[in-house]
Amino acid sequence: MLPIWTLALLLAAVAGKEVCFERLGCFSDDSPWAGISERPLKILPWAPKDVNTRFLLYTNENPDNYQEITADISQVTSSNFRTDRKTHFIIHGFIDKGEENWLSDMCRNMFKVENVNCFCVDWKSGSRTGYTQASQNTRIVGAEVAYFIDLLQNSFGYSPSNVHIIGHSLGAHAAGEAGRRTSGAVGRITGLDPAEPCFEGTPELVRLDPSDAQFVDVIHTDAAPIIPNMGFGMSQTVGHMDFFPNGGKEMPGCQKNILSQIVDIDGIWEGTRDFVACNHLRSYKYYSYSINHPDSFTGYPCASYSVFSANKCFPCPSGGCPQMGHYADGFADKTSKMFQQFFLNTGSESSNFGRWRYKVTVTLSGRKVTGHILVSLFGSLGNSKQYEVFKGTLRPDSTHSNEFDSDVYVGDVQRVKFVWYNKVINPTLPRVGASKITVESSDGKVFNFCSLETVREDVLLTLTPC
Repeated sequence: MLPIWTLALLLAAVAGKEVCFERLGCFSDDSPWAGISERPLKILPWAPKDVNTRFLLYTNENPDNYQEITADISQVTSSNFRTDRKTHFIIHGFIDKGEENWLSDMCRNMFKVENVNCFCVDWKSGSRTGYTQASQNTRIVGAEVAYFIDLLQNSFGYSPSNVHIIGHSLGAHAAGEAGRRTSGAVGRITGLDPAEPCFEGTPELVRLDPSDAQFVDVIHTDAAPIIPNMGFGMSQTVGHMDFFPNGGKEMPGCQKNILSQIVDIDGIWEGTRDFVACNHLRSYKYYSYSINHPDSFTGYPCASYSVFSANKCFPCPSGGCPQMGHYADGFADKTSKMFQQFFLNTGSESSNFGRWRYKVTVTLSGRKVTGHILVSLFGSLGNSKQYEVFKGTLRPDSTHSNEFDSDVYVGDVQRVKFVWYNKVINPTLPRVGASKITVESSDGKVFNFCSLETVREDVLLTLTPC
């Protein structure tokens, strides 16, 4: 007798081939939509009335209370939608909903920097089901968004190039489907940790890819394999520019204990979500943060995160570096090629995710001892904490370099403070100094500081410009 799961698979394989809906057209379960190794079950998407895609419009005039409208000329006309503004569609993912705070919060962050139409796309009726079915329902969501964009273009003369679709998890692939159905005319699609299961390794027709918009940027935050690491996001590059903060797998601040994670500042629901999928949710938190912190997420082109961590991808090349998040489209070479990879580090707290990378080179003076070297930067816009440059044998005239990610952007570096320590009792009271310290910022600016002095352990030495 065949096992139950084998019988179910065989029955699924002979399921219906196509279903058609007014306005949206037909949907097939032929390959590659189903029946391939990544999508073995022959499942069709639900009907539009069952997915129930809703468009919740926020604008600068109504930042706190949405207007629910449909793709109807009269409803658009009577709403706060304005054709002289850019339009963002934000699409949530699996088991989420359009009324969740993070979507409207993202809209409100945008209102602080620009006048926009901001649609939170709700499809909770189609997302709160089995994952495989939800992954198929994204096709309906994408078709509904594309239909709305076509209405704006055909009835209001609104150019798709002014449309930006932001999708999280399954929502990223719904965004890709919307872009595909508008023949890649959409100005931009941002994929926030696009979902891995049923999409990783599939043909471009099925998933988000660079042809879906004029510019596609992606933030990967949970790219560990689904088995055994339970990563929910893709590791595959799928945009013109793919950002891998902290390597794209484990995000700082996502290793809290169970109690502290569930009893979260945002409440039980948000805390529980963080516990289950903290890394996966970081992608939309980084994006939302970036809107009001435009220079906080410099991404460095690099072959891999291990190479980046080995300090081999600094400073930025002559063409500069892009900013991960809202301002990624400001990068001059954003579409020079597909699948460009960028790496960076972030902070662990949502109030201070941003980091600024510096390279510090220290030339030592004084006695030969074993110990640690720390340096802090003082600049025109702020001061950094102390960061370790080297530990080991400190020899006079030796030079040591390191890169670190400051939680403060210091601006032009004006002076540097040096300190060393080894916590070893030494009756000779050795003195060590820094004859020269060079600081390099990500944009290639170089600042040189000098001193003729030496200091005892744990005594600060201030270096001034040479």
